[in-house]
Amino acid sequence: MMQLMRYGKTGHTHTLQVNNLRSLEISLTTYPSICLNLVVYNPPYLPAASVNKKRKAISMASMEVSNDHEQPRSYWRWSKQDFLPEESFQSWSNYVSALSQTWFRFKDRLMTRSDDAIETEQLRNESENEMKRCLNWWDLIWFGFGAVIGAGIFVLTGKEANKHAGAAIVLSYVVSGISAMLSVFCYTEFSVEIPVAGGSFAYLRIELGDFVAFITAGNILLESIVGGAGVARAWTSYFATLLDRKPDSLRIKTDLREGYNLLDPIAVAVLAITTTIAIISTRKTSYLNWIASAVNTLVILFVIIAGFSHAKTSNLTPFTPYGAKGIFQAAAIVYFAYGGFDSIATMAEETRNPSRDIPIGLVGSMSMIIVIYCLMALSLTMMQKYTDIDQNAAFSIAFQRVGMKWAKYVVAFGALKGMTTVLLVGAVGQGRYTTHIARAHMIPPWFALVHPKTGTPINATLLVAISGGLIAFFSDLDVLSSLLSISTLFIFMMMAVALLVRRYYVREKTEPRDLSKLVFFILLIIASSMGTSAYWGLRPNGWIGYAITVPFWFLGTLGISVFLNQQRKPKFWGVPLVPWLPSLSIATNIFLMGSLGSAAFIRFGICTGVMLIYYIFFGLHATYDMAHQQEKLQLNKIKENADGS
Repeated sequence: MMQLMRYGKTGHTHTLQVNNLRSLEISLTTYPSICLNLVVYNPPYLPAASVNKKRKAISMASMEVSNDHEQPRSYWRWSKQDFLPEESFQSWSNYVSALSQTWFRFKDRLMTRSDDAIETEQLRNESENEMKRCLNWWDLIWFGFGAVIGAGIFVLTGKEANKHAGAAIVLSYVVSGISAMLSVFCYTEFSVEIPVAGGSFAYLRIELGDFVAFITAGNILLESIVGGAGVARAWTSYFATLLDRKPDSLRIKTDLREGYNLLDPIAVAVLAITTTIAIISTRKTSYLNWIASAVNTLVILFVIIAGFSHAKTSNLTPFTPYGAKGIFQAAAIVYFAYGGFDSIATMAEETRNPSRDIPIGLVGSMSMIIVIYCLMALSLTMMQKYTDIDQNAAFSIAFQRVGMKWAKYVVAFGALKGMTTVLLVGAVGQGRYTTHIARAHMIPPWFALVHPKTGTPINATLLVAISGGLIAFFSDLDVLSSLLSISTLFIFMMMAVALLVRRYYVREKTEPRDLSKLVFFILLIIASSMGTSAYWGLRPNGWIGYAITVPFWFLGTLGISVFLNQQRKPKFWGVPLVPWLPSLSIATNIFLMGSLGSAAFIRFGICTGVMLIYYIFFGLHATYDMAHQQEKLQLNKIKENADGS
């Protein structure tokens, strides 16, 4: 018996079972332009000579098909089939028919789950070429530094110490660092078990289904595009500061509407340069990131050492002038100085040994970053009393007041280098997110293609860069900043939920009653966490609400621990103390979401509504066709002919 693996034009994989050479001939005649991988199974009743004869005949047939019919396809192609290959978009009548089945298809997608094999093997064929496995744990650690340590630590620390936390800003960094580490644990387990470029999108598609993954995909793309634009515009401001000029002095003033009237060509140029580097080679990007991150690390060490050399313990009194409320309010803001680590998970497909390298790279880099952030915050508050800290240029002004005026240029240079590496690593990670989203046909599969020479997803990387460049050129992004925050926290919260589902639910193995218990306990954890967050916003100094919501969170987590058995154990590396740490991650992310205010939720709702419109008219039908190939009847016919012959 022989097994034929058929790869269609868009990379779809189908398996045909044939029993003799006549069946093989039928298959090759029916599909003359396909590529075949052939596997011959040796039945116990066949002599080795017969099997070898069949193997030789099959090999010659395969070579003939390849030589006569297979034409190499250029990476740079623009046909409709490359953008809309799905059956629903082949004609207007097909599209209208697909729209009439929207509700049926939506229910199918809502209940459908992917699996590890589909994400790690089948979908990767959509890219036609493999990404190059060229990264190790050392690369990932430096990528972690490059992705996380940007301008946030320099900008947010002084502002939050002055407004909310006082000298206790160091505790805010501890709280937000613990929350970030919980999310890092979840990402690490998934990226080791499912080493693909899709990151959280792929993980949620497996555990929570196609529709939840789509909402995540929309937020990932939004975060990638708008976040990159924001960092690029901040780069221009810091570059102006380094030149001893006003932040907006290098922008072009126009008569456009307020908020869009300062054009920023420098931001566009910076995005173009970092994107070009990311496109050329992942390995070369890693080398450049090493150098830039090493320089940035030296600047940070200078800030810490110089700060403590001018420290006064009297500046730490009073330590908590705004109480616990101020510490947690500041934690919700400085949390975003830890953002960017999720980009490392998207590099799993290019990592040589994911089971070893990813835990070291992700957990190791985040552990060191937490320590660095806390030391920087402590050095600032010991160098200057919190009431005297400048909100806009905290470190620069603090050094100036202790007689180190020249140090402001060092700080500006460090922030500039940090933002450069954030953009560089972001271009790598965002391109890979987008690639896997396209592999699933959530967006046109043309963006899933990997270049055969560079081994990088050029189309996907350009999509994010060009979109981000257009926004960076016009918008100051103040309106979208809180939207980015809530998108990030939403994704991190869903990742923790997905981890609980992965550990406690396995299809066709978990009993229905256990699944019902799991759903109930997870909903109880989410609801109690939302209650805690809401009560904090309404009565931050109260305690009655917490006496109700916190025990419910505890009971929900305890219920999973006591009444359910883990159905799946991690093969290589796993989150410790499950379900407690994932449950705590859910609670902290929801709590931080609640600290962002109602305006952020309104904007989040509007953007989600726009995403749903796109999903109803395009994404739903593309993914449905992807999952339900229209060639099943033809394959069945071939099998019948093979059996008959």
